[in-house]
Amino acid sequence: MLFDLDGTLLDSVYQHVLAWKEALESAGIPLSIWRIHRRIGMSGGLFVRALVRETGHDLTAAEADRLRALHAEGYRRRLSEVKPLPGAQALLDLLTKQGVPWAIATSGSDATALASLAQLRIAPEIPVITRDHVAYAKPNPDLFLAAATALGTKITESFVVGDSVWDMLAAQRAHALGIGVLSGGYGEEELESAGAFRVYDDPQDLLEHIDELGIRTRT
Repeated sequence: MLFDLDGTLLDSVYQHVLAWKEALESAGIPLSIWRIHRRIGMSGGLFVRALVRETGHDLTAAEADRLRALHAEGYRRRLSEVKPLPGAQALLDLLTKQGVPWAIATSGSDATALASLAQLRIAPEIPVITRDHVAYAKPNPDLFLAAATALGTKITESFVVGDSVWDMLAAQRAHALGIGVLSGGYGEEELESAGAFRVYDDPQDLLEHIDELGIRTRT
């Protein structure tokens, strides 16, 4: 099982949204919060390109880098607000207990993702693939392909668990089965339209229906 992080295991989507809002405003770029939310989960580079299209602002490479740095700084200031989603730790613990290989693959950079991971108990041997480790982030499949490789498993035999349409599109492009969760703010129909095989409320709901994925638990 290959997990996204923000909105999938951690209740952190809106901290990212507010950090982006703050960064954009500091650069004199007005953008509604709901528009920012729709882009969370895709790579920072694609986010900035979409921003340019929606606002008509031309950004140099240096300005785009500055925006990403300001976002990372703003997110780190909000880390105290970030908590694991219901059932997230229990789900990961169960997979470990049952011998199901799992990894984390996030569009976040090392600067934001590794700090967030302190909210979860994750053994050192668990692969964590961030934006800094691949050429392209979501909706490209690189993150999930790298995570499967790190586990020594076939991507075609993997589940990708994520909260955004970008996760589901990346899963499709990687030829993995996408499992959606609603805990990042996307709707069930949106996730299914993007390719989700199953959709659950949050990690707790997925944990309670883990048998639907063919994962048998031993007592």
